[in-house]
Amino acid sequence: MDCCSSVPRAGTAGPLPERAAVPPVHAEVPLEGGEFAMGDAFDEGYPADGERPVHTVRVAPFGIDATTVTVAMFRAFAEESGYVTVAEREGSSAVFHLAVAAARTDVVRSDPAVPWWLEVRGADWRHPHGPLSRAEPDHPVVHVAWDDAVAYCAWAGRRLPTEAEWEYAARGGLEGRRFAWGDELTPGGRWPCNIWQGRFPYENTGADGHLATAPVRSYPPNSFGLYEVAGNVWEWCADRFAPGYYARSPAVDPRGPESGDRRVMRGGSYLCHRSYCHRYRVAARSANTPGSSSGNCGFRTVTRRPGER
Repeated sequence: MDCCSSVPRAGTAGPLPERAAVPPVHAEVPLEGGEFAMGDAFDEGYPADGERPVHTVRVAPFGIDATTVTVAMFRAFAEESGYVTVAEREGSSAVFHLAVAAARTDVVRSDPAVPWWLEVRGADWRHPHGPLSRAEPDHPVVHVAWDDAVAYCAWAGRRLPTEAEWEYAARGGLEGRRFAWGDELTPGGRWPCNIWQGRFPYENTGADGHLATAPVRSYPPNSFGLYEVAGNVWEWCADRFAPGYYARSPAVDPRGPESGDRRVMRGGSYLCHRSYCHRYRVAARSANTPGSSSGNCGFRTVTRRPGER
């Protein structure tokens, strides 16, 4: 366990909703696809994350959202389909301890292994910090499990990106770089992403202006026009997770291992910091169980190809 992932839980997937009568509008970036070097060229990742070896991958053309799915977009889905998320059905979700907006009696439990995560009754996508908070429409939707993201995609006629598609898009054509914008964390002294500043997990100086999520498009896009591919919120990918997968990954459109109880997350979040979680690097990986939700994980979607489900 670490700053990036809340306590895993099984969750319960609900039925997939009906397709939207009028498909939602996604600000999509069309990408031509091609070859790129996938993985950690600096050998800075955690061995258990399996960011190496660096390997050449080719991805087919695809279109990807310029931003993560927002609260407003998810609200349209929930209201039209009647879908209820895992967190809503379970009655609680994981909130970072400094962001909690709830009565003390609504803090259900904590885990000694990750004491900065608190399970809060009434925390869900509408109430990201607990029942005393309200979600802002232009912020990324959070407290969505992988199962919830897949349900949204089924309704919207889209899908989650594969891990290879995500990294190709996030790199923006920059080969072998540490971050989505280059190798320096703060080029020109500016913060290019929403991550932790200060002493994790006790003090956030707020140097980037945010304790938790920032509105989408708060930071400059990468060279492909994608916003917040580092920090802000983790993003679910379609793939199952296995640390050793890169050593046997197909060279063309890899889709992850065929088995495994966790799903890949990419991009890092507002909680990532070099001192503990250095996963806002563009090659960084993490994972959680598909029924887990937290206040720092969302998703973006890609175009569904003919015949894909």
